[in-house]
Amino acid sequence: MKFWNFKAKDKDTGELTLYGDIASSSWYGDEVTPTQFKKDLDSLGQIKNLDIYINSGGGDVFASQSIYSMLNRHEAFKTMYIDGLAASGASLIAMAGNKIVMPANALMMIHNSRTFAMGDKQKLREIADKMEKIDETLITDYQNKSKLEPDEIKQMLDDETWF
Repeated sequence: MKFWNFKAKDKDTGELTLYGDIASSSWYGDEVTPTQFKKDLDSLGQIKNLDIYINSGGGDVFASQSIYSMLNRHEAFKTMYIDGLAASGASLIAMAGNKIVMPANALMMIHNSRTFAMGDKQKLREIADKMEKIDETLITDYQNKSKLEPDEIKQMLDDETWF
């Protein structure tokens, strides 16, 4: 089951509801979600506005980064509505919005990348190095939207910051 739903509101406006865990594949391994997401986004055609409604605890960092990039590139004016929660990868996707609307009862959370790992000390060091590279990309994406300094964003990621 997809964690998103696209629909056309009218000829100039599309709507995306992004609720649930962000994954790179379904439980059955039968869909690569960023690929299908792109097809669904493209099916809206040349819209001028895209209203995006988010309620997600996040999920796969690479799927989140792909969706962020696709939305960021899209020419429509994107209004992000944080309906309840935009945490982890969902907060990254929210950064693709031209405008973010977040009511007082909604939450957003950012943190460093996380993983489950197993192996010897050399393998675990390799994994930690890769995670630091992922975190650097997150810092860049959050900085592009917030205009904060990289050190400020790094500290917020280290602290697991809730807004």
